[in-house]
Amino acid sequence: MHLRVTFVAAARSSPLLAERFEDDRPLDRAGWDEVQRVVQDLLPLAAAELRYCSPTPRSRATGDALGYAPLVQLALRDCDMGRWRGLTLGEAMARQPEAVDAWLADPRATPHGGESLLAFISRVGNWLDTRPVEDAGRIVAVAEPSVIRAAIVYALKAPPSTYWNIDVRPLSTTAVIGRMGRWNLRFDGVKAQPSRA
Repeated sequence: MHLRVTFVAAARSSPLLAERFEDDRPLDRAGWDEVQRVVQDLLPLAAAELRYCSPTPRSRATGDALGYAPLVQLALRDCDMGRWRGLTLGEAMARQPEAVDAWLADPRATPHGGESLLAFISRVGNWLDTRPVEDAGRIVAVAEPSVIRAAIVYALKAPPSTYWNIDVRPLSTTAVIGRMGRWNLRFDGVKAQPSRA
């Protein structure tokens, strides 16, 4: 039996250029407006047998606004960034440029005192591998973009450096299908929009 896990990226809580490590801010007005624009398109995912979310305020609020009533999963929390929590990448670079360079170059590095990229990817992958295949065929999980990037790297068994080349936009969806240790990335077609004359 195969399981389908559809990740929905949380709506934003700040301008994309001001994204912060382990951002605990709630949805801002722009984020709420984005959810309202896509709610009809994403509402069918509420039919999933299991519905989860990251513990961040914006992931929970996005899931609730989409009608999922998701259960919080601590394993889907953002990467523990230690001393850099709450900073932007630019702010961390201004304070500790060598440490940031080391962190970006080595997936085992923890110059911030938190979790390594490799440990983060493994944690998210472990969550994916322990979903109950027998009990449910479909799962939806609202998560931070970083969590979805980690899930993609794990599912594809890609090198950890691939993480830096994946762009997950707010309210985008990504599906993986399979079972423990055997996952495939799934891209679904989108209906063509009628042209406006």
